[in-house]
Amino acid sequence: MKNPVIEVKGLKTSFFTDGGEIPAVDSIDFHIHEGEILGIVGESGCGKSVTSLSIMGLIPKPPGKITGGEILFNGENLVHASEKRMRSIRGNEIAMIFQEPMTSLNPLFTIGSQLIEAIRIHNKVSKREARTKAVDILKLVGLPRAEELIDDYPHQLSGGMRQRVMIAMAMVCDPKVLIADEPTTALDVTIQSQILKLMKQLNEKMNTAIMLITHDLGVVAEVCQRVVVMYAGKIVEEGDVQAIFKNPQHPYTVGLIRSVPDMRDKKERLYSIPGNVPKPGSIKTGCRFAERCEHAVDRCFVENPELYATNETGHRVRCFLQVGEEGAHRDRTVTASK
Repeated sequence: MKNPVIEVKGLKTSFFTDGGEIPAVDSIDFHIHEGEILGIVGESGCGKSVTSLSIMGLIPKPPGKITGGEILFNGENLVHASEKRMRSIRGNEIAMIFQEPMTSLNPLFTIGSQLIEAIRIHNKVSKREARTKAVDILKLVGLPRAEELIDDYPHQLSGGMRQRVMIAMAMVCDPKVLIADEPTTALDVTIQSQILKLMKQLNEKMNTAIMLITHDLGVVAEVCQRVVVMYAGKIVEEGDVQAIFKNPQHPYTVGLIRSVPDMRDKKERLYSIPGNVPKPGSIKTGCRFAERCEHAVDRCFVENPELYATNETGHRVRCFLQVGEEGAHRDRTVTASK
């Protein structure tokens, strides 16, 4: 396996309000290898987007602040990077696709002018050269009649076309890392499939590492090699996609997988994990999933489990069910009650 292009170590990001400090991301560790697609999965409010904004240096200050840990990009700690340095990295070496393209594209400027600006900020080229490259990247992401479309405004395009433009804008400077925050949420199923196929093709063709943030496990199964499952600001399970889908070890991951509708199994009522995601910072002691977990024991409410390594390489689980009294791993599969 190649060296990690991104390493997140002990990252803590908090928001400071009148009610005190609210930890949105609490001591998380993960890495992304060159050319790899890593999925970050979890319910709304678990800290996925805050993690991506922390990497991009886009946490609003105030009220937000990275309070601990490291974000290493090719060995450079971005937590301590200056704003000037981050501006040179954003869009050039690390790019991001946001969830809703209409809020990310400027409605007052044409698609071409926005692409050309992105190119010329990071490359010393003429407007003519930048326009040629903009047309080429629009063709690369599968947009028809790129030479004409480059002079259109965002409102003149469909949702799927706007999302392709956002991918083109993110890829135009050949970034080493692409962060995609729910890139298919607002699109219909057919367009979703096209966008995911496109991202995978770009990953294979340009060897770009992709961090795909989603709540859709079907998306993860289709395009990712590894997956990180987050809950209430912490990582609860991490490992190879096939291993986690075949044998999930954390009760929360089991619940997420059971919540996915299966057309082969006709049920009157779909499964849902009982309870709600706790408010950030509301749980001070114990496992943050304990209140919703049907396997919870007394220990779960007073101790916070660590990420324990399982018998499978690279598979880690934050759950006491996976360790014996002496801390040795139990090869135990967690199943939810029917």
